Amino acid sequence: MSTSSLPERRRHEHVFGQDEPRAGERRTLIVIALTAAMMVVEIIAGAAFGSMALLADGLHMASHAAALSITAAAYVYARRHSRDERFCFGTGKVNALGGFASAVLLGAFAALMAFESVARLIHPVAIAFDQAILVAVAGLVVNAASALILDPPGGQNRHGHPHEHGHGHGHEEDHNLRAAYLHVLADALTSLLAIFALMLGKFAGLNRMDPIMGIAGAVLVAYWALGLLRGASSALLDRQAAATTRAAIQSSLESTAGTRVLDLHVWTIGPNVRAAIIAVVAAEPLTPDEYKALLPGGLGLAHVTVEVHRA
Repeated sequence: MSTSSLPERRRHEHVFGQDEPRAGERRTLIVIALTAAMMVVEIIAGAAFGSMALLADGLHMASHAAALSITAAAYVYARRHSRDERFCFGTGKVNALGGFASAVLLGAFAALMAFESVARLIHPVAIAFDQAILVAVAGLVVNAASALILDPPGGQNRHGHPHEHGHGHGHEEDHNLRAAYLHVLADALTSLLAIFALMLGKFAGLNRMDPIMGIAGAVLVAYWALGLLRGASSALLDRQAAATTRAAIQSSLESTAGTRVLDLHVWTIGPNVRAAIIAVVAAEPLTPDEYKALLPGGLGLAHVTVEVHRA
């Protein structure tokens, strides 16, 4: 049984709002400028003042500047190609691809930070604590401001975990924006580690805490990268929606007497957007549109195909 008439199929587009500028695009451009400026200052200061923690923070800000550029490019590409018929379900997954690429880059710089920190443990250098602390504090301020720009109060990223839990609200995270947010958040936390290490070195003579904090920062960055890889790869590989989400769909359709769900696939095709393919069987089946009307709201179901079989 067809899900729609031919004229409707001819009019159907698979844009799903990707042609509109996303909220994170402009905020990302602002943060790129802030991050690039602070990156230059921290790298120069870290090399000049002998602080590995500060140099590591500057180096991983460099990775963030590059990753943020990937984020911005993904937004622009998705918007400009949103009506390109070569993309079966629009360009929503460009968002997840940008997040995945950023995560790989983040992991690479985590490895670089760890290598440089271990090298400083083996071959310590003198540190100009006062100057290094001043620059680290400035870096923390910039990173904190960037985090607030990317995720203002009430933003989606404050939960600190992916939103694919099937709570019935259907909210899928913007992997591209989350990648940018995690980059600057990791920067802010590693800036705190740098300040802590430099203070210990200045007032307690624990100079080795500086490269140790560099290693701790590398571990932290690797942790963020792994979480982002998992979330983005789930969208890229069309992972099934959470069991609770699928159960909500199944129960809504089977609320009609005699109807049984034979097959159900629900996956992400873009930020806040899901597609579903459903097969049902019934002795007295409803039309596909009537079954669609039974689906619960708030799940982000933008593209639904219902296949109906008569028992």
